[in-house]
Amino acid sequence: MDVVNAAGKQMAALRTNIVTGAECGDQQPYLLIDSQPMQALAEPGTADQRPPRYVFEARGDFSAAKPSPPTIASYGITMMPEETGPTSCPMFQLFLWPPSGALFGQVYDPAMNTTPGDAGLPYLEKAKLYATTAEYQDVKKMITSLRPAGTETATEPAK
Repeated sequence: MDVVNAAGKQMAALRTNIVTGAECGDQQPYLLIDSQPMQALAEPGTADQRPPRYVFEARGDFSAAKPSPPTIASYGITMMPEETGPTSCPMFQLFLWPPSGALFGQVYDPAMNTTPGDAGLPYLEKAKLYATTAEYQDVKKMITSLRPAGTETATEPAK
């Protein structure tokens, strides 16, 4: 399932039945832009594991003008623990979703994501600016609202 905005631009994709697993190859410079635990997606019976979390994170060359492997920024849900140093393994934005795994997120693309500031800024600087926009907050709210079928969700009172 693709999630698009009013202009028809893809803002996120939900893919299920994905086989999960990751290996850490070469580490890259790492930037955490945003993070939020998602307790509602914690697997029953795995109290000793951290719940998945929403992240907006980046890897690669901080001076790069455009995204290109290995320089990439992406928002989505991950099972990986939060990084603690300046470098990290490749991105692994997958999480457990019975019967296997799922992906719910998107690579940040300044051509698709409305980003304020100077168009000549480095790609990862644009990603940080994107995190300050109402569009990003809407995307984050949509992704973090994911719940397993049959679970109750809390609602905020109308303002």
